[in-house]
Amino acid sequence: MSDRRDDSYTDHINGAQVPAPQGNVVTHSRPGEVPRRSLRPAIWIAAGLLLATLIVPTNAGAIHIVRFAPSVGYAQGGPHNVTYHVNLTDTPSFDPRFLTVAEGATVTLDLHNNGSYSHSFTLSSVANRTLNSSWTPAQLDANFSAHPPQTGANITLAPGGMATVNLTYGASYAGDSFEFVSLVPYQFQDGMWGFLNVSLNSPPYYLSENTTNTPAFVPDVLSVTPHAYPAVLNVTVTNVGDFMHTFTVASQTNVTVPQSFGAYFVQYPFLTNTTVPAGPPLVAIANFSVPAPGIYMYICEASGHYAAGMYGYLYVGVPTPPVAPTPSTAVVDTWILVGSLLLVGIGAILAVAATYSGRWPRSHGKHGGHS
Repeated sequence: MSDRRDDSYTDHINGAQVPAPQGNVVTHSRPGEVPRRSLRPAIWIAAGLLLATLIVPTNAGAIHIVRFAPSVGYAQGGPHNVTYHVNLTDTPSFDPRFLTVAEGATVTLDLHNNGSYSHSFTLSSVANRTLNSSWTPAQLDANFSAHPPQTGANITLAPGGMATVNLTYGASYAGDSFEFVSLVPYQFQDGMWGFLNVSLNSPPYYLSENTTNTPAFVPDVLSVTPHAYPAVLNVTVTNVGDFMHTFTVASQTNVTVPQSFGAYFVQYPFLTNTTVPAGPPLVAIANFSVPAPGIYMYICEASGHYAAGMYGYLYVGVPTPPVAPTPSTAVVDTWILVGSLLLVGIGAILAVAATYSGRWPRSHGKHGGHS
């Protein structure tokens, strides 16, 4: 009678391990049968693992990466022809004042008077001649009467005025240099002059740089691999912020420009010190030559900008350091989404099964209970 009562009691609570009325621990199970309640943890674990696949798309999506703006700007050989944006300022000056075009190429000059006074762009037709800055305005006019400017390259612009000049130089001009000035009285004498140089078989290398309000250069590493030296570089600097900047390149290689850069640049004159007008978007062209391979540091001379981290490095003929991984956006494949949904569905079914597992007594035949 005791065995029958123990067996009936255990059956009624679905085989759980409980103290029987006599104080004995009894469990009902048949040979080779796993106790039914012990399945529930296993089912819950399986369901949990499958439901965890909800995070799969986030991680698996990293298989495809969408990269953003590069941290290194590489030079391009550029088109044979070249365009310059030349600002005529009230300093008075031309910005930039040194222009380069390859022999046999056409140069387009987009002139813009961004000052409050009239200025002229007058290009000498006499090659390799530097005009005398001590001449009076009358003497300067007399020079251009005797030697007329190049055709189409004698333009006077009122404040805010704009004009375009197109010039082509054949191979016979290779190595020549032509000075351009402003004929408005005393502007040339005060420094408003520049030079257009026709290069020998070596077109300039083109790079792009941006200045921001951060303040920062973006990118802050530029790279060019010239075939010969000196190499002519043409860097288009676009101001995407609201503050004035400079693009100032040190002439020494593999050195760090000191924070007190004024005295340093007196001792070691920069390769270029191009003003980037306040924008956006305003563009300045830094046209200069690098004499040899090396790493050239460039900074912004605007007050406080260099100290705030506005500097970069120009790698000429030497490899750049490894690029740090850029931020990315994961793009999830369709198969990952579909597979995840299927696994989630299976996990949900197992979770429901685990909830109801062992809830109803199983029939074991007529082997116990009250008669």
